[in-house]
Amino acid sequence: MSHTMEIKGRKIGPGQPTYIIAEMSANHAGSIERAKEIIHAAKEAGADCIKIQTYTPDTMTIDCDDPVFYIDGGTWEGENLYRLYQKAYTPWEWQQELKEEAERIGIDFLSTPFDKTSVDFLEGIGMEFYKIASFELVDIPLIEYIASKGKPIIMSCGMGTLGEIEDAVEAIKRQGNHNYALLKCSSAYPAITDEMNLRTMVNMGQVFQVPVGLSDHSLGYLGAVLGVAAGARIVEKHFCLDRGIPNPDSSFSMEPAEFKEMVEQIRIAEKALGKVAYGPTPQDHQSMLVRRSIFVVEDIKAGEALTEKNIRVIRPAQGLAPKYYNDVLGKVALTDIRRGTPLSFDLIGSKDVQYGKN
Repeated sequence: MSHTMEIKGRKIGPGQPTYIIAEMSANHAGSIERAKEIIHAAKEAGADCIKIQTYTPDTMTIDCDDPVFYIDGGTWEGENLYRLYQKAYTPWEWQQELKEEAERIGIDFLSTPFDKTSVDFLEGIGMEFYKIASFELVDIPLIEYIASKGKPIIMSCGMGTLGEIEDAVEAIKRQGNHNYALLKCSSAYPAITDEMNLRTMVNMGQVFQVPVGLSDHSLGYLGAVLGVAAGARIVEKHFCLDRGIPNPDSSFSMEPAEFKEMVEQIRIAEKALGKVAYGPTPQDHQSMLVRRSIFVVEDIKAGEALTEKNIRVIRPAQGLAPKYYNDVLGKVALTDIRRGTPLSFDLIGSKDVQYGKN
């Protein structure tokens, strides 16, 4: 397998800029105009892609009040699943319009389908690549169906054991689809930084030989920047206009200024990571001049031997390299050499040199 994938002609992998996804999710709070504002704000904040989710309450679960259908703990504690999805979903009749708006301003548009009907819908509006959510990592029939469309896939692996991730990857590959990436994800909302375990992301890349990234639900941008430093080629963060606009996802989403700062810090981290390059950089030029070298530190007469007393390794770097120090000890001066002179081979010779005849 290749460590590179391709989305809309853009390569994603080692040596490429991090692909940054702004996840809208429920932050539109029921307004298509706000959804469009989020798309524009994400573009202005530096996101490469805006992501939504394609489901309805009925494609996710059933309307049932049995205790098992209520969330126990976390951000949505006490919520009934069906009613939570009623509040959070993005109406399907908006999605073509949102896609066109994203394309008009030049930001990629992505969605996560949650069942076959949502895949069919997204195919109908021309979806060019897909996201698979962590919770659907174990839905092998759905993964196979998505993979069968032959589009690039970004798959989150939150909660997944190595065996479950292997099963999901094999489901993609069985459909002849090899254009995918895997995201490390802590599926708590918000995630605790202590449980991000970014080394797992690194290992995923080694095991599956595909690009890896981070779907980051932690607060702030430290986790995302550290993820990039560790090798993340994709970063996804929840994005909102204002956490004061109530909706199921606002509490752990980034506002535009925060997201922009994250993007800037990621780009700085990428520059700092740079490439494999030994030796001085252009900005090291002045520093190179004050490296150490061999200097004459006492006046030396012609014919006098070089000793530990009259030559030393000091700064700056105008004389012979320090590695020649032991080689030149015992050599003799071919001429008078003044204290403070950088030592060079043309000033010294062997003891049997005829002085005054050179």
